[in-house]
Amino acid sequence: MKIGMVCPYSWDVPGGVQQHIRDLAEALIDYGHEISVISPADDDTPLPPYVVGAGRAVPVPYNGSVARLSFGFLSVSRVRRWLNQGGFDVLHVHEPEIPSLSLLACWVASGPIVATVHTAIPRSRVLLVTYPVLRTALEKINGRIAVSEAARTTLVEHIGGDAVVIPNGVATRRYRKAEPLPGWPGPGGAIGFLGRLDEPRKGLAVLLKAFEMLAPQRPGLRLLVAGRASDPDEVLHRVPAGLRDRVLLLGQVSEEDKVRVLHSVDVFCSPNTGGESFGIVTAEAMAAGLPVVASDIDAFRQVLDGGEAGELFTTGDAGDLARAAGHLLDDPARRAELSAAALAAVAQYDWSVVARDVLRVYETVMLGRTPVAVAHDTGDFL
Repeated sequence: MKIGMVCPYSWDVPGGVQQHIRDLAEALIDYGHEISVISPADDDTPLPPYVVGAGRAVPVPYNGSVARLSFGFLSVSRVRRWLNQGGFDVLHVHEPEIPSLSLLACWVASGPIVATVHTAIPRSRVLLVTYPVLRTALEKINGRIAVSEAARTTLVEHIGGDAVVIPNGVATRRYRKAEPLPGWPGPGGAIGFLGRLDEPRKGLAVLLKAFEMLAPQRPGLRLLVAGRASDPDEVLHRVPAGLRDRVLLLGQVSEEDKVRVLHSVDVFCSPNTGGESFGIVTAEAMAAGLPVVASDIDAFRQVLDGGEAGELFTTGDAGDLARAAGHLLDDPARRAELSAAALAAVAQYDWSVVARDVLRVYETVMLGRTPVAVAHDTGDFL
């Protein structure tokens, strides 16, 4: 099968959607399918052989973050050329409701189109107002996937229709083993965090406050933090001066080092305050066999099997996080129990399972339809 995938966000900026597309593409390539992905990317960005760059992206505030998107005549031209050259049996667009390549591809293309919605956001007046403009593109979609019930709700409220829920995949074998970073986790215990440090919804401020509560009673306890930050010094200065030497900020790390980070701590923390539709980083920590303490939001409750595969704490409550994390740090038996539960629970998200579910959607939308092509009439917006 020849499959074209469209990534709306810049390939060179780490993010859950980009990782999902990369891992899905590589899983399908392993199954013998021919995959091409088009994505925003600076012209000098090194790209995998299956990715085609669509030019530089523009930063746009979106869902409590800053998304790097491509939208304009140059992007339209590159999408058209990619579609003409691809000869795809099916087109798979991701996040088609935002103004980037996926929406452009829907406008430009005809034929079997599958869309995946990753985002879980409250009912948006902006999307409701702009839907009549988007409708000509979104009505072309034949099959719809949501990565969680929360993402499915977003799709129903903003776009209409329904979707099959197929969760994010995790390359579980990638996370199973790795050498810890030198000197970690250490005899005093260590808590880990992965995520963008300057996005409030990722909850680092909650974790730092909880660490401030925990550290005085545990003189050897350390905090290992990895993720992109515009001002790392500002992050560190949120920690009391006497504790700063026990917090290590690694900055953005490679995929290989991310796995090492996960194997360098005793407890992994997901303190996000909202805006998460699945919790891919949490699932990766589970695949590494880590006991997890996470905020009690829908996405984490789903991944952690309602609290059976990890500890949940009251969202935004640093005191409750300190209580839950302290309990795990003090109870090796409980950590071992949660580690085993996490490995069992995350197996259902392995790409060997998820990719086959996605293929079934492709096969359904392809029945009786001609292959993907550039539409003769792309509407008044192009």
